[in-house]
Amino acid sequence: MHIYKAEDDMAFDVCPRCGCKDPSYFYKGSKGVYCRRCVGFGRQMMEEESTAVKLRVPGEQDGEYCLSFPLTPLQKEISRQLREQIHHTDVLLRCVCGAGKTEMVVETISDYLKAGKKVCFAIARRQVVLEVAERMQKYFHQTKVTAVCGGHTDVLDGGLIVCTTHQLYRYVGAFDLLVLDEPDAFPFRGDPVLHGIARSACRGHTVYLTATPDEELSRRVKEGSLLCLRLDQRPHGAPLPVPQVKLCMKGTALLFLVRWLKAHDTHPRIIFMPSIASARRMCRFLRLFGRCSVCTSKSKDRDALVEHYKKRKNGILVATTVMERGVTIKDCDVCVFHADSGVFDEAGLVQMAGRAGRNFDHPTGDVLFLCQKRSEAVENCVRQIERSNDAVSVMS
Repeated sequence: MHIYKAEDDMAFDVCPRCGCKDPSYFYKGSKGVYCRRCVGFGRQMMEEESTAVKLRVPGEQDGEYCLSFPLTPLQKEISRQLREQIHHTDVLLRCVCGAGKTEMVVETISDYLKAGKKVCFAIARRQVVLEVAERMQKYFHQTKVTAVCGGHTDVLDGGLIVCTTHQLYRYVGAFDLLVLDEPDAFPFRGDPVLHGIARSACRGHTVYLTATPDEELSRRVKEGSLLCLRLDQRPHGAPLPVPQVKLCMKGTALLFLVRWLKAHDTHPRIIFMPSIASARRMCRFLRLFGRCSVCTSKSKDRDALVEHYKKRKNGILVATTVMERGVTIKDCDVCVFHADSGVFDEAGLVQMAGRAGRNFDHPTGDVLFLCQKRSEAVENCVRQIERSNDAVSVMS
């Protein structure tokens, strides 16, 4: 095997696709030099000019939109600042779960499309891609919104592209605006290849949308290379549901859970579990008391399962962290079983709690954390939600 060296006949300082600068990843084969760090996305010779798929230029009509509800004054202000600042710098919208981050970026997307510029809305998880694409199609009813993810790769272009972060490798240098939803979520978080591919896909600026920015985003905000616009209030104005923390042993926790389920039997309920095995066991147990479904990364027809659950008024869904972000369930209440598990970090707990209380008809919601002990992640999650509610009180 020939590891490429800079003194070879052609010099390459960086991989044009993933941005790798470590020459130990560059391999020189019979057809040329390629980067082994991103070879999982297909072997691309670095001698070849990196080109994205051919995309059409958006027209004026592509930017026409209509939201299904008006923005609040606070949302309008965030939207206005984003429209002004995105032409000069990358922007982080740090807004609590359910604040309407997607809707606040719509006007900026409209500006770009009307100017004939390409826009991509990229998301770490496939299920959320399909949901966001459906919402965007309702807003931008005169353009073609294309979802690109596993099982949906036959069509790669549209007036607006919504894709998983993995699919960005197809679009080298293609986008004037990249909206990265939940950049702190698995598998995007901490993956240098996906980060590099995202940077290579965008020739303009990036908007990051999250309630729980990771250390990298927080560092960039402190250094001044990333502008942070923050909103700690949901559109309905009600406080975020603060998790009730119950300390008990496992057997007692099951009794608490059964009582909680019965007390909330007029609403959909999600029970988060730390592993696939524990989620399946919990679902089998709860089926003794009625209908229950389980949703994990191994679930077949997960999209259909979630859609079926959404249509039920008082269903029970046992899930792993695969359901912690991006999916909105009307009127749902949330329980995190074994919330002190090392599997759950602070950001994940905040996101899981954020599934509750999002609807105008049920703005309070209810969140229960069942633990054997108070972990640092649980304590920090509760404090973060309380700080967001306090910030709204001060602002009011």
